[in-house]
Amino acid sequence: MESTQIARTAANTSDPRSGLRAIASLRALADRLELAQVEAGLRAGMSWQEVADALGVSRQAVHKKYAKRIDPTIPVPRRSR
Repeated sequence: MESTQIARTAANTSDPRSGLRAIASLRALADRLELAQVEAGLRAGMSWQEVADALGVSRQAVHKKYAKRIDPTIPVPRRSR
């Protein structure tokens, strides 16, 4: 099922079981897409803070969620103290 159909199913409240399964699928898709964009941002030289700002979360939150999940070959910018 394509993502627009999944979104329609998620928005349709006439069949809650299907809607809830569709929401779970959308969450999984959003998580994969977010990781890909975080990796792309880091590859492009963005800092964790810039990634966090773009996502509307704290630097700590984005780092905690993704630091161990990103491709280890990405040269992650380090904060200077």
